Amino acid sequence: MQQPHRKPAPVADHIHYEQPLNERIRTFLRLEFLFRQASRYLAGSSEWDSRNTLHSLLEIMHIFGRADLKTEAMKELDRHIQKLAKLEQNPNVDHSLLVGILDELDRLIDQLHGINGQIISTLKKNEFLSAIMQRSAIPGGTCDFDLPEYHFWLKQPAEQRTRDLSGWLHHFDSIAEAIQLILRLTRDSAVMRPEEAPGGFFQKTLDPNLPCQMVRVAVPAGAPYFAEISGGKHRFTVRFLEVPVIGERPLQTRQDVSFSLGCCII
Repeated sequence: MQQPHRKPAPVADHIHYEQPLNERIRTFLRLEFLFRQASRYLAGSSEWDSRNTLHSLLEIMHIFGRADLKTEAMKELDRHIQKLAKLEQNPNVDHSLLVGILDELDRLIDQLHGINGQIISTLKKNEFLSAIMQRSAIPGGTCDFDLPEYHFWLKQPAEQRTRDLSGWLHHFDSIAEAIQLILRLTRDSAVMRPEEAPGGFFQKTLDPNLPCQMVRVAVPAGAPYFAEISGGKHRFTVRFLEVPVIGERPLQTRQDVSFSLGCCII
């Protein structure tokens, strides 16, 4: 007889695993990670904090150099406005909350419209950053003898380094805020529901009329397995894997796994 679903643990006791199902959300998730990483190291005062902040900045610049992300973010913001505007006539919706979100979306679109040209156009002309980016492709290429100017900059007072780094990261403030809101709305669109994965395997077919942007899986923090998610616009699969010893190949658990699942459709 099938066992009843166990009540999911409180959210704070979960580890969340996310899988984007389109390239736009995939890029936004990577940028969210890099913005958080840069912010974390920017708060530090050591040379290594400055190195890590700058490394995050260069990775952000690399992503922006491959696509017109300002346009991508504006399209996504506009898509959210169109979707949410349809809810204005729904009596069951918190209208004050809805109006606040729509105003925030409009404000961010206006801010992005106000940016002339590419977001990284000024940073691309910065010879100091360009030299470090070129050497970063070489293992150990940013050591002292390779980049004496970088070595000199790292020896400056922490306040000066933080001021420089903050100024460079400031170029991304508007789009970072836009991406943060887009991902928050995407995550909040999913209701986390209890599911079972017999023998550690779960698969779900997606409704093509309700495109899913991202899959979220929540597993109790003390569980001896992690979730590996793969999928596309038609279906996705979740496998729960155990790690006998770190460094060895993970194996699919034989346990029946209770977890929470959210399909972000917005």
